Amino acid sequence: MHDATATGSLLREGVLLFGFGLAFVLLFRRLGLGATLGFLVAGAVVGPQVLGLVGDAQSKIGVAELGITLLLFIVGLELNPSRLWRMKQEIFGLGLIQVVACGLALSGVICLTTGFSVQAAFALGLPLALSSTAQVLPMLQSSGRMRTPFGERAFSILLFQDLSIVPLITIVAAMSRNPADANGPPGWQLGLYTVAAVVGLILAGRFLLRPLFRLIGNLGEREMFVFAALFTVIGAAAIMEALGLSTALGAFVAGVMLADSPYRHELEADVEPFRSILLGLFFLAIGMTLNLHAIAERPVFVASMAVALIATKTLVIFLIGLGFRMNWRGALALGLLLSQGGEFGFVLFAAAQSGYLIDPEAASLFGAVVTLSMATTPFLMTVTRRFRAAPIDSKGDRDGPRADGANALIVGYGRFGQTVGQMLLASDIPVTLIDTDIEMIDIAGEFGAKVYYGDGTRLDLLRQAGAAEAELIMFCIDGDQITADILEGVKEAFPHAAIYVRAYDRRALVKLKNGPANFIVREVLESAVKMARLAMEQLGLDGTAIDRAEDMYRSKDKERLRIQVEAGDIRAARADTAEQVPWGTDR
Repeated sequence: MHDATATGSLLREGVLLFGFGLAFVLLFRRLGLGATLGFLVAGAVVGPQVLGLVGDAQSKIGVAELGITLLLFIVGLELNPSRLWRMKQEIFGLGLIQVVACGLALSGVICLTTGFSVQAAFALGLPLALSSTAQVLPMLQSSGRMRTPFGERAFSILLFQDLSIVPLITIVAAMSRNPADANGPPGWQLGLYTVAAVVGLILAGRFLLRPLFRLIGNLGEREMFVFAALFTVIGAAAIMEALGLSTALGAFVAGVMLADSPYRHELEADVEPFRSILLGLFFLAIGMTLNLHAIAERPVFVASMAVALIATKTLVIFLIGLGFRMNWRGALALGLLLSQGGEFGFVLFAAAQSGYLIDPEAASLFGAVVTLSMATTPFLMTVTRRFRAAPIDSKGDRDGPRADGANALIVGYGRFGQTVGQMLLASDIPVTLIDTDIEMIDIAGEFGAKVYYGDGTRLDLLRQAGAAEAELIMFCIDGDQITADILEGVKEAFPHAAIYVRAYDRRALVKLKNGPANFIVREVLESAVKMARLAMEQLGLDGTAIDRAEDMYRSKDKERLRIQVEAGDIRAARADTAEQVPWGTDR
């Protein structure tokens, strides 16, 4: 009877948590505030201090922290060792300086403006130096800036912030006033444990995990990929926890070790749903633990500390960006983007509270400061967009697009758009070129190309550029900025124009399946086919054999793509295990 009651209570709480979470996330997404804030507010509303419908937030946090671990695993999958090495200067230079400078500055602000001790100020200021990976990464991805120099700088800082969790937890533990911590290992020993654990995980990834996933891939069992992926994450986290280290760091290292394997996309797709659910539950539980009464008693303190947090981080990161030779607009954008507190702040506040460095009321107050700062980021980025991107130089304003009778509009004049545009111009076809990259526009101007400044996904700007009279509208933008909704709007506004789209890869193409594009080009397909032909020529194959191989590949690829588009699933039409050709799923 007791078990049945407990099960019923668990189901009831699950329905309430996910129901409120769904409602608030949809509302906050609609308002442009992001899912993270939606979950936090939903947790506060459903928790014991408002409606009192769900309790025991601490136990839910213990389970939901696995969401943070899965997030770091996916981050690791996105960063293969070669890219990590290429970005080492920005990760361990820019990232290190940002965490140290912001942490010290914020600790100083707290120490000078409040009655907290120096230890408490450090326990609060250092976590506030961290930004919200869960909020910033989706913003970079949705804006298509993830793979730009600006996006890589922001990602480098976020990555170092995630890596800094281990030393920050060690610093908090070293300052602990809890007598129960006296028997724990000293900081230098934790450092040795960390190095040994990372080396062990690297070796395990190379000699155990890769053969394991190769075996599962040969068996063709998709469900086993899910089990193996979760086993990898949980196993790496358990090893780190047993050593008293960061579970998130273990999952990150495991992800990095699998980042350059052929199973990266499969693993990411399998883990992502679990990550999303558990991360949402984590923020719901955090919202439930906020002491709303303490916050209501000191609203001015919360608001003023949030303003101080945003202003301090923006200023410090802006100055660091200038020191790394960013232009002032990019440095300001970086500062505003990373000006909020982050989800790991809640974890470190809890560690500081258990170490008797701060009391529960202070943890709730600064948790509210982090939450409020996160709410401001979308507004700050929107309000300052025109100011940050204002195309002004010593020669005056750069021209916005205007109708000049061109047959084709090319949106995006990077390495892909340049080739398309120059070939059309070589055939005496008038084109209008549009881009938002200020530096590229200036360089193109030096070579005689007139590129107009503007966001070519906006209907009003396309109309201003003459889309109503154009025969072609060609989106050559990098990344996944073009969506089916954008294409629907363009087709409805300019029905007589044919729409051509550059797709980053096969996945992007599948996402655009319902869009009205006349033709979608995968950006690396033809160059890859060309290299394969050159390789076969080098190996001595005759022209007939090379043509046969290309025809076989194109036929197989076309059929597989048709099935994937119809199914809306990149995993559709997976190769038979007996097939000799390892057909990929990425491009």
